[in-house]
Amino acid sequence: MALFKACRGFEPKFGNDCWFAENATIVGDVIMGDQCSVWFNAVVRGDVNAIRMGNKVNIQDGAVLHCTFEKTTVNLGNNVSIGHNALVHGCTVEDNVLIGMGSIVMDNCHIESNCIIAAGAVLLEGTRVESWSIYAGVPAKKVKTLSPELFKGEVQRIADNYVKYASWFKEDGVSSNP
Repeated sequence: MALFKACRGFEPKFGNDCWFAENATIVGDVIMGDQCSVWFNAVVRGDVNAIRMGNKVNIQDGAVLHCTFEKTTVNLGNNVSIGHNALVHGCTVEDNVLIGMGSIVMDNCHIESNCIIAAGAVLLEGTRVESWSIYAGVPAKKVKTLSPELFKGEVQRIADNYVKYASWFKEDGVSSNP
């Protein structure tokens, strides 16, 4: 079973039909919506400040979500995919966003709806990503506008697929809601 741990009087809360890998860690002031999933070795650490997630958010293997004490929170909208080994720290991510594998999103970044942050990108503190953009590089910059076809083929597809992948583990009796 995943590690759910209270901290400073806060216990993680989650909606319906969520799934958590056995070695996922969810700590403190974390509230997530329906159909969310937290995958193997992922850490959602709401010990120093709040982490909020909408519906259909997936936190993939090895990803870390954290904040800065008394300064920043993490706010994720609906249909957000956090790729393998990504670091998402003290930022706002609106609806329908894919944060690629190994990306780093620093404090006070704001990613508007319908965006892709490419694998390995580094969003420096305070970066604002405009809707329908693809950002890549170190430091990350806009490289192109996100087409409706790429949005459907990547952002929406991945969010939907992770709901499906989680269902496989539920059927097989692997860890789910505590």
